[in-house]
Amino acid sequence: MAERAMRTVRDLRRSNRSLLLKRLYFGGPLSRQDLIDTTSLSAASVSNVVGGLLEDGLVIEAGAVESEGGRPRILLRVNSAAWHAIGVDVGETRVLVELFTLDLSVAARATYPLPDGCGDVDLVVKHIHNGLRTVIAESGVRADSIIGVGVGVPGVVEHGLDGAVYGQSIGWDGVPLEHLLRQGTDLPLYVDNGATTLGQAEMWLGAGRGARDAVIALIGSGVGACVVTGGAPYRGTGRSAGEWGHTTVQVDGQLCRCGSRGCLEAYVGAEGVIAGYRELAGSGDGLVQDLPGLDEEAALGRILAAADRGEPAAQEVLARTALYLGAGIANLINLFNPERIILGGWAGLTLGARLLPRVREIAGQYSLRHAYAHSEIVLGRLGPDAVARGAATLPVARFLATATLPGRTQGEVLLEQRDAVADIG
Repeated sequence: MAERAMRTVRDLRRSNRSLLLKRLYFGGPLSRQDLIDTTSLSAASVSNVVGGLLEDGLVIEAGAVESEGGRPRILLRVNSAAWHAIGVDVGETRVLVELFTLDLSVAARATYPLPDGCGDVDLVVKHIHNGLRTVIAESGVRADSIIGVGVGVPGVVEHGLDGAVYGQSIGWDGVPLEHLLRQGTDLPLYVDNGATTLGQAEMWLGAGRGARDAVIALIGSGVGACVVTGGAPYRGTGRSAGEWGHTTVQVDGQLCRCGSRGCLEAYVGAEGVIAGYRELAGSGDGLVQDLPGLDEEAALGRILAAADRGEPAAQEVLARTALYLGAGIANLINLFNPERIILGGWAGLTLGARLLPRVREIAGQYSLRHAYAHSEIVLGRLGPDAVARGAATLPVARFLATATLPGRTQGEVLLEQRDAVADIG
């Protein structure tokens, strides 16, 4: 009985620390009185918890504001400069590793190309290990100030001892990525789907702020989505919810990388757009002959430039892309009735900057009128590298949920990974 009581008190203390730390992280700087007014905690509890957070170096004082008829109120904020997180974006053309301060400002970055895509798992792991060493060395931060490493991957992640990744389009079938990464680092690891990490970043810091129900689309070489309901990602039974790119938009249509036909990804992903242009332009076109020597970003840029010059094949493939993207978004609106749909990823931002008005028009044509009237379709605000920032939110979410300093056992980390997605409500 005494042990249970001690556990209950310890859990309550951790819950209170987490509550105040989240309030300060997302809404700070705030005074102690602000914390009392916006939580259910008593003045004594706030005073005790804040004292502990200050003593641990998780929170610092940040000036003062005048109060009515009394002493100035001391403002508090999270000590973001003292703690760091690393985010890794395993894309289909590169590995990006970024080191962030706790407020998710970039302090250092390293990029490594993947000339043959993600198929070479050993090369992906090598790049991540090299990137971790590089960003730590270049930033000059202490390793013990790093609360963890988040990794966003193009596939479904089965959380467990190995962190197995299933990416049908890239040939990953149960790749034990987390296990492989642990062979080269002692830092706590958190692996998740790249679209999910992008979604969390946009919900925390970008175009999703203030929304409770949203869909964040990741459009790069392929296509994925993070469906947010009630402020948290919806994952489904096998954690594979959000594979929007592999919903069928054309029965017996274009062959998709997943092996099926008519997937949305085959029409709006960068690889699909480029392939569609080649088919429409024909082999004799000068740009078609140049495309094999270009990476996807350069190739898509050349197609957009050709469309600006009035080149028929380029204009036609972009019109087709807008049509299928708008129809795909209409499906999301009719299925999930989100208040906001956010287009992100490097290709999503590139195409969206040009096609968004037409995409909105087509989405309106294919959506139920009432559902469409309550949704808005916008571009992401965090840029083309938001997956890495989103990956860094995974250790930050754990930090906010537990309100403890780094230094857990690996067993504790594995247990906590399942709950690492932050509740920002």
